Parts: sequence; structure tokens; C-alpha cells
Amino acid sequence: MDSITQAVLGAAVGEAVAGRQAGRKAALWGAVLGTLPDLDVFVAPFVSEAQALAIHRSATHSLFFSFVAAPLVGFLIARLHRKAGISWQRWSVLAFFAFVTHLAIDAFTTYGTQVFWPFSDYPVSIGSIFIIDPLYTVPLAIGLAIALWLPRTPRRRRIANYAGLAVSTLYLLVTFVNKQVAESAFKDALARADIPAERLLTTPMPLNSILWSGMALHEDTLYVGLYSLFDGNRSIAFERIPRHSDLLMIYQGDPVLERLFWFSRGYYTVSEQEGALIFHDVRFGRADLWLGGDGLYAFSFELLPEPGNPERLQDFRQQYVSFEIDRSLLERYKRRLLGNEGPQSQEIYPAVLH
Repeated sequence: MDSITQAVLGAAVGEAVAGRQAGRKAALWGAVLGTLPDLDVFVAPFVSEAQALAIHRSATHSLFFSFVAAPLVGFLIARLHRKAGISWQRWSVLAFFAFVTHLAIDAFTTYGTQVFWPFSDYPVSIGSIFIIDPLYTVPLAIGLAIALWLPRTPRRRRIANYAGLAVSTLYLLVTFVNKQVAESAFKDALARADIPAERLLTTPMPLNSILWSGMALHEDTLYVGLYSLFDGNRSIAFERIPRHSDLLMIYQGDPVLERLFWFSRGYYTVSEQEGALIFHDVRFGRADLWLGGDGLYAFSFELLPEPGNPERLQDFRQQYVSFEIDRSLLERYKRRLLGNEGPQSQEIYPAVLH
């Protein structure tokens, strides 16, 4: 999730665990510790991009880290606030739940979180909530704000914070139910279209859990469609996207390429630009919001061959592009979310980098 949500969640957890004893210090430390796992991004300048991709959301996002780091952090905070009279065990519990709730909410997104590191690098991805979702964050923030505004001891302070946590958690469960409904609709539509998909991935579209994208994989082709819970029927048109895996045959078995396969979980397409191969992770969508066009993919990586050895990869370089989403596209997106704009026509839009 985004850093603001992680900080608010951590602060709410800190308030719930130690707010009565530590006052606003508990929320402050909760916010700090709730964002601490994401500091793994700062290793990026010192490692290759392939290594950075493997490191992000691994060690600091694991249950192992939560159990090992929490007592140490709790001891350090207790030493820092000796006069507060709060045990290091209480601070440790606060740290543990700040860490665990961080990795838990990340696991509900599409990216993938290595919860079981170092025993497994499997990226847990429930994929039921977008990385920024106001309907999750706002109730949490309101409950926390009311709690921090009230004096330390009144019962209504704790009730306000608990209410924010309860509403946001309930919404998280709703997104999971919505995902099951959307997945069922995509499976029905694929069956009617006679597409024998080996795998299906459903992900929420930006800022909501009503409009969903579905990505089905069959042989070397992806079929991508949109479904809104407000749609009047389950008629879904799929856009056919060839993966062009043949372009990668020269690098078969290469560790750098295997890292991209691991990250994308097979939901990718490959394009050529000025002699370079570009690997697009389709899971994170396109600038056209799948509403039709030749939009840029949100996650794209240029493959970098070793100098003097074009059959082996040295690394990859992520392509950072700025998306220009105009008012017309936003209006179409709103209509599609509300079920007022029917499925798009079935066409092929190859990946293009401008």
C-alpha cells in the first residue's frame, strides 16, 4: 500500500496497543514503525535492478523479521522513553503489530509480498485491493484523528480508534468478496468465449474495488477484459495480447530473465524498440486503463545484454514513464466503473513505448 496508508495504519495500531499508557507517543511510533519495512527500497542504489526487485518486500516484509526485530525495537524505544514507565514488552508488542499489519495489508495488493522469507521467496498476493484506496484509508484516518484529539484516558478515545480499525478491516474483507464475484464473472465469460485459460488473475482497477480487470493466460496469449460489479450482465469483451515469448528464447534460463518471470508470474508481453527488448508486466495495467488504445504499460523493463555477449543478460532497466490521463479518459473510466459503458471491442493492441 501507499506510504500514507501504512503510516496511518501503524499509528492506529500503536494507539490501540499503547495509547492509554503512552499517549500520542504510541501513535507516533506506530506510524514510524508502520512505514519502516519499506526502507528496503534504499538498497536499490547499491545492487543491480534484478537484485533490488528480489529484495523489495522480502526480508523486512516477513513474519521472521516481525518476530526478530520487534523485541529489539521495543527495547530501544523503552530505553529512549524511560520516564514514560512503559515496559519494553509493551513497546515490543506495538512494534510487532506495526510490522505484521504492514506486511498483511501489502499481501492484499497485487505486487507480491515474501511473507515467509527466508524459508520461501513465494510472493503472497491476494490481489483484492489497489495500492491506493481511499475507502480503506479514510475511515482509519478519521478514527485515529478523533482518538488523538481526545484526552488520553477516556473510553471514547479507544472506541473511536477501534471503530476506524474495524471499518477499514471490514472494507478489506468486502474487497475480497468483490474479488470472488468478479472472478466468477470472468470465468463464465471465458467459458462462453471458448477461451481455455490455464490461469486467471483478477485485480482491482485504480482507487476502487468495483471495477476489475481480468487477465487470462492461454498458451502464449493473454486475454484482458474489464468487469464492473454494476454491469447489467456478465458479457465481457477480451483484448487479445500476444506475449511474444519467442523473442526471449535467446535468453532462456538466464537468471535475470528468470527474475522477471518470477516477478510477473507469467502475465507479461514483450516488445521491441530500436533493437532493444522491453518486458512489460501486464498486471499493473496501462495508461489507457484498458479502455482501448495503445497506452503505455505501468511496469516495463528494458533487457540489457552483457557487453560483448549478446546472448546473456547483465541486468534490466525499469522504464519510468509519465502517464497523461486527460479528463475524457477519466470520464470514460467513471462510466465504465458505474456500468454505464459496455465492454470494449475485441482488438489487438501491441505494447508500444513512445
